[in-house]
Parts: sequence; C-alpha cells; structure tokens
Amino acid sequence: MEKDNLKELLLEFGDNVKFDYDLKKKNWFNIGGKSKIFFKAKYLKDLVNFLKKLKNKEKIFILGAGSNTLISDGLINGVVIKLSKNFNNISLHGEDMIIAGSAVLDKSLSDFAMKNNISGLEFLSCIPGTVGGGIKMNAGCFGKEFKDILCSVQAIDKLGNVRTIPSSDIKFEYRKNDLPEDLIFLSASFRGTKSDSLKIQSEMNRLKNEKEKNQPSKIMTSGSTFKNPILQTKKKVWELIKESVPLDKSFGDAHISEKHCNFFVNKGKAKFEDMIKLIDFVKEKVLKKTGIELEKEIKILK
Repeated sequence: MEKDNLKELLLEFGDNVKFDYDLKKKNWFNIGGKSKIFFKAKYLKDLVNFLKKLKNKEKIFILGAGSNTLISDGLINGVVIKLSKNFNNISLHGEDMIIAGSAVLDKSLSDFAMKNNISGLEFLSCIPGTVGGGIKMNAGCFGKEFKDILCSVQAIDKLGNVRTIPSSDIKFEYRKNDLPEDLIFLSASFRGTKSDSLKIQSEMNRLKNEKEKNQPSKIMTSGSTFKNPILQTKKKVWELIKESVPLDKSFGDAHISEKHCNFFVNKGKAKFEDMIKLIDFVKEKVLKKTGIELEKEIKILK
C-alpha cells in the first residue's frame, strides 16, 4: 500500500502511528534501520481497529523487548507493532494461577510469582524477554520451558479476531510451537505450585548466579544465536562452535563473546551486514567441521 494512502487510512491513530521510524534503539544489539510504519498499540480496542483497517495488506512484525532480535539496516517494508504498558498487567487467579499480559517481562512474572508464594516460574528470572516472545519461541533455560507452566493463551489474528487457546491444543517443540505465524499474543495464564517465598527467592538467586557465571551481561548482545541441535548430537551448540570456529574472528564490530561463544556482541558500531557475516561464518565452519547445520534462535527482521 502506498505511504500516502496509509497515512490517510491510519489518521485516526494520531501519534501512536509513526512513519519511517528508527528501530535502532528498540533492540539489544543497537542495530537497525527504519520501519515503514511503527504502531504503538495503546489498548486492545485500538489494536483490533488497526488490524481491521489494514486488512492484512501489510507484513506485520511484533516487537517485544528486542532481546533476541537482529534488525536490518534498511527500511523494513511493513508494520512493526509494539504493545503498550496496558499489555503489561499481572494478576493472581486463585491460589496458584497467574494471568500476565504479553508485554510483561519474564523476570517481572517470576518476581510476581515469588511474592505470591508460587513456585515453578523461577527459571523465567533468567530469560531476557517478554511473555509474548517467550510463548512464541517456547523459551526456556535450566531444563524448563514455557510449555511447562502455560495454561492458555489469548491472541489476536491479523484480521482483528480475538481468541483463547488452551495449551493442550498447542504442540510445543524445542524453541517453537505450531500456532499460526500471524497470531499476536495478548495475554496468557500460567500455573505453578504453592511454596515458600524465601525458598523460591533462594532458587532464583542460584539460577541467576549460574547464569552470570556463564553468560555475558550489560553488553550489546541478543542472547543465544543458535539453537542446540538436540536431535543430531548431545553436545551443546557452544561446544560445537568452540571446536569448529576461531573464536577471535570478527566482522567489523561484530564479535563472538569471550564468555559464551553462542552469544555474539556488537562492540561499538556493528552493522546488520557485519552480524549476518559472523552468523553465516560460524554456521559454515560448524557444518564443515561437524556435519551439523545450525538453526538460528535469534529472530531476524528485514
């Protein structure tokens, strides 16, 4: 759709719609160009109305915390949607169920569970993303995944239809699920088990210490770059990279982390192309050395 037609069509959304919007500061890599349209969805009714106006005539991308996203330096020819703080609510339902908006940070959900004496969500304190992104990729760490605690999901499709999906109707696999790609997650319900908040806090501290010991933090990185190839080998992906790749290899300011070689880092002014070259280089070297083709865990927006 032409930009002038879109501006006229979306006039009613005012400042919540931006054109040629800079995405560089919206992701942890601090890399990226502009989106043709950027929409900050303030309320559900606005999101429904917006999607119905577009009638699925534009490509749509959902941007959460930007913690596992690499964005092209060019123009993103589509609509980037970010959910507002109104999708960031958490509430208790009964003794052991929590309802959380999809914009809630995983760590915030874990903290809320701890304060309400609910165990089972401790691992979320170590996942740097939002509930929506966690469901999308069945995120996990320390032997637990979103599927283990999820009860149901509320979502909206690209035509503006809202529906609730029980987790029993979703087929989860390692870092993915079988839900349609066009779904935008709105909220979800999670169930844990009653416990003591001090015990829960102790477990969260243990996991946090383990993570800080092995993974880089407070730098421009985007978490795990590749998925563990669990069907092909018992080795972790970092082990395959370590035995296959010269770890001091870099392209521009795109480097392999010295602390964890499945984490790639922007050490200053890395471009999208630099990071893609590093990803492709590592993938090629691992394939040549081990015969295993790595699959990206990081989401690429272009």
